[in-house]
Amino acid sequence: MENENKVFGNLFNSIDLVNENHLDAILETMDRSHSLIYLVEAVKAAHERNAFTIGETEVISRAIRVLSRNDFSGE
Repeated sequence: MENENKVFGNLFNSIDLVNENHLDAILETMDRSHSLIYLVEAVKAAHERNAFTIGETEVISRAIRVLSRNDFSGE
């Protein structure tokens, strides 16, 4: 029971991996919707690590909002 709640690893400080095969499963089953989620989480993690300037952050933030809106509204 204790092993069921154990996290094997983590992607982008937000996506837990439950075992060593989980990353392979993510890569093999990734579709357009999931790829957008992973890209957004990767950019958020990079921003938290101070990887971007303020200007770059503004552009990336806007791009994420545009992509997310278009992806989830069916446009």
